[in-house]
Amino acid sequence: MACFLTPMFIAMVTTFLQKISIKKAEKLKLSILNTLLWGGSILLAVEHVWHGEVVPWPPFLTAMANPVEVPVMLHEMMFTGGLMTVTIFTIWGLILAIPNIMSKLPVTTQRLKDTTLHRTA
Repeated sequence: MACFLTPMFIAMVTTFLQKISIKKAEKLKLSILNTLLWGGSILLAVEHVWHGEVVPWPPFLTAMANPVEVPVMLHEMMFTGGLMTVTIFTIWGLILAIPNIMSKLPVTTQRLKDTTLHRTA
């Protein structure tokens, strides 16, 4: 119903932070996080429009038309949207951590010498 609003709100906050503090944003690679958050939010919004859960007339979210469905919508925003946001942050953390981990691994030249392309006679 409205699970895309949670990562969209976080995307707005991180975009604002990226514009305010450019040097810290570059250090934290907030552009990657913003791309993940905005991409996921837009894709989910399109999916919700496709399934008729978001409409172009007020109240825009079909769950808001019936007051009984509002708690269900808030539950979905909190749990489903929250899980999606946590997943996006985890993926962003992995994108940042894997190159650092890989750079600390010892590189052996013996493995390169043993390949067929680099084998010396």
